[in-house]
Amino acid sequence: MSYSGYWQFWALLAAVFAALTAILAKVGVSDVNVNFATFLRTVVVVVALAFLLLYTGEFNSIGNISGKSLIFLTLSGLATGASWLCYFRALQIGKASQVAPVDKLSVVFVAIIAALFLGENLSAPAWVGVGMIAGGAILISVS
Repeated sequence: MSYSGYWQFWALLAAVFAALTAILAKVGVSDVNVNFATFLRTVVVVVALAFLLLYTGEFNSIGNISGKSLIFLTLSGLATGASWLCYFRALQIGKASQVAPVDKLSVVFVAIIAALFLGENLSAPAWVGVGMIAGGAILISVS
């Protein structure tokens, strides 16, 4: 049975790795400048992905990417960098068990932005779930 087509499988793996990221980063940034820690993390990601692309033969020329895709991927990269810098700073100052749930408010922001700008429709129960995520993140972060 192949899991390559199931978005739920990959999303769950992303969540597991995000959890590991929080715990490993919390320990890693305890006595390191968070900006340098973010740089080091980025270098590791770039090198690992370069090896993956070379191994799978998926390395492509930037010239094969449309201008629109290049602009939005660049903006996404900048947003990722800003997110990582803020996340590492928060982990250095706060508890991982509180920082990570607040960071997951991104789920709430994605639902709202996707509805407003991408025209995605969530059902009423899905909006209740979004509200529960927001409430849960707030409850965990203040306790």
